[in-house]
Amino acid sequence: MKRILELAIFFTFFVFETGICQSTKPETEIKNASSQLITRILPNHASQFSIEIDSSAKEDWFEIVSKGDKIVLRGNNGVSVASALYYYLNNVTHCQITWNGTNLNLPKKLPAVPKLIHKKTPYEYRYYLNYCTFNYSMSWWDWKRWEKEIDWMALHGINMPLAITGEEYIWDEVYKSYGFTDADLDTFFSGPAYFGWFWMGNLDGWGGPLSKNWKETHRDLQLKILKRERELGMKTVLPAFTGHVPASFKKFFPNAKLKATNWENDFEDTYILDSSDPLFAEIGKKFLEMQSKIYGTDHLYSADTFNENTPPLSDPAYLFDLSKKIFEGMKSADEKAVWVMQGWLFYSHREFWEAPQIKGLLDAVPDDRMIILDLAAEIEPVWKRTEAFYGKQWIWNMLHNFGGNISMFGRIETVANAPAKALKDPKSGKLKGIGLTMEAIEQNPVLYELMTDNTWRDTPIDLNSWLANYTLNRYGKSNADIAKAWDVLVKTVYNGQVIRDGAESIIVSRPTFEGFRRWARTKQNYASEDLLPAWDLFIKAIPDCQKSDGFQYDLVDVTRQVLANYALPLQQQIAKDYQNNDKVAFEKNAKEFIELIDDMDQLLATRYDFLLGPWIADARRWGIDEKEKALYEQNARDLITLWGGANNRLHEYSNRQWSGLFTDFYKPRWQQFFADVKANWGTFNQEKFDEKIKEWEWKWVNERKDFPVKAKGNPVVIAKALHKKYRSRIIPVTEKMAPIKYDY
Repeated sequence: MKRILELAIFFTFFVFETGICQSTKPETEIKNASSQLITRILPNHASQFSIEIDSSAKEDWFEIVSKGDKIVLRGNNGVSVASALYYYLNNVTHCQITWNGTNLNLPKKLPAVPKLIHKKTPYEYRYYLNYCTFNYSMSWWDWKRWEKEIDWMALHGINMPLAITGEEYIWDEVYKSYGFTDADLDTFFSGPAYFGWFWMGNLDGWGGPLSKNWKETHRDLQLKILKRERELGMKTVLPAFTGHVPASFKKFFPNAKLKATNWENDFEDTYILDSSDPLFAEIGKKFLEMQSKIYGTDHLYSADTFNENTPPLSDPAYLFDLSKKIFEGMKSADEKAVWVMQGWLFYSHREFWEAPQIKGLLDAVPDDRMIILDLAAEIEPVWKRTEAFYGKQWIWNMLHNFGGNISMFGRIETVANAPAKALKDPKSGKLKGIGLTMEAIEQNPVLYELMTDNTWRDTPIDLNSWLANYTLNRYGKSNADIAKAWDVLVKTVYNGQVIRDGAESIIVSRPTFEGFRRWARTKQNYASEDLLPAWDLFIKAIPDCQKSDGFQYDLVDVTRQVLANYALPLQQQIAKDYQNNDKVAFEKNAKEFIELIDDMDQLLATRYDFLLGPWIADARRWGIDEKEKALYEQNARDLITLWGGANNRLHEYSNRQWSGLFTDFYKPRWQQFFADVKANWGTFNQEKFDEKIKEWEWKWVNERKDFPVKAKGNPVVIAKALHKKYRSRIIPVTEKMAPIKYDY
């Protein structure tokens, strides 16, 4: 206990001294934080900007104007100033900063802004992140990568980020205050790649045990994250207790009211402490108090009941009572507590969450003390069937990406129009914000630039003019062929119809003659051949745009998507060869399929964005000895392949089209499949093959191997070569493919 008190005192002092606790910051502090951001973004041009802060206004706003030889950025906080900077870069200098391509080709002397630009936002909250993002993308991030992301957040107007790094340290302290030992908790804490589902109560222990080193280093990382976010004026969302406790809880509290629950994804039961048990309020309060001592608070708390689990009772009174106790637990530790709830359960388990159940859960909390995240509003706007969440504040979010999969996809028209339409809809209730709740980032940058551009407007975005500006900013010039190519992309990959999320390539599937697997879903929202003109136009635009970082990424991505699509009709032709007993054609087409995998790997190797190597290397870097490094590598390999154990039903859910994964994982699987089919021609048994390949996959998950961490090859040269090689092949094979009967 003495150690806990010493730590609490130390971190309370640290929090106070470094300004982590949220308060009204002096304008000089806001100015300093904003100035430092500008220096990080534009080190050679920072001196040409002047910052003016006026924090008196209630709504966020910014202004841009030239005064003397300076470009003045005015705003009420760091996020507003950063947004002013990015507006200037986008609309005056035609530059762009994305995860996948940046254009900061600025003149030595920046252009003036003679006429005042004034913007204010109709959205009090601009939310960011999803529990899943912290694993599908952020599992292995260090401070350098986090610093870059926080700058991106500020530039794009984010002021309400989910901040759950380092929570294992808090829970460690709480349970050890009750006498729990490391051994008692080893089966509780998951490995680092699985925290999102551990935090949400879906699994315990998988990928662990978790070391003291991890807990302490990520406590320190969280302190840096929170300090920077708060300096810039962001209000962070920290977690609260929802009842998830260790299995060893029974050892210390044998009379506790525990309920076993199961996520039903091939993991062991987890345990939920009943909200009627006095320990529920006690532990919830202790957790928030410990968290506040160490991390401070902005009074926003994330708590998700029954995430992808069905409640034991559908009685609205039961749900009301549960919700009331969770909120009372928050309030007992923080009188100003506001509950932030992901609305995912109302979408994922909509058959349970009908109007009486949703209303019962929400009515227990005062309207101004709860914020609902309509987590996938661009897919299914739950607000429309809940009378806008029965009076609660809520946020319109774009989910967009599931599992970190690599696929060109998005509901681009919806993202351009729906937020502003909801804002003006008299039935939208207390719509207070917009947000990004993707399961993973670092893909499809156009969707994220578009979504965040809604922040400083209250009218729908004209997509045609917006795309003209987007491509100018991205490629550094306007180009007629590029304009036509994007017209094609809008009508194909980004049309947002038919399917929930981006189509997968059959290459990433556990090998089969079928046209899809459960989590290798190949159904598209367009005909594959309709995307080909966009590929042709990107190839045609190479001479004019090839020096652009964003163009190179998009060229690789379009080429990747075309070839990823082509794999399906080729694989279906191989299946037909087998059915027709045509061994010669089978051999020829199987060879081409393997060659296609090799070609795609070579293409993807030209961009850092598509490399497996950094994911593995970053994971190992967190370990302090070989045992810990090996565990983290195993976590990293497992999440993006099997997800869980050898028999886990989520295999391929987080598949990635990455160089290194193509040749080291997908290719050997297909080679073994083709070899097994040939060896058992006429009697091939899919179930026997699956059992055999599972063993190989699990062995791969546990191997030790480094992969390249730097891009290799010229993306333009390789894309042109692949266009020449494959363009004429695609349509003849695609036209032969019979329709696939999808059952999802």
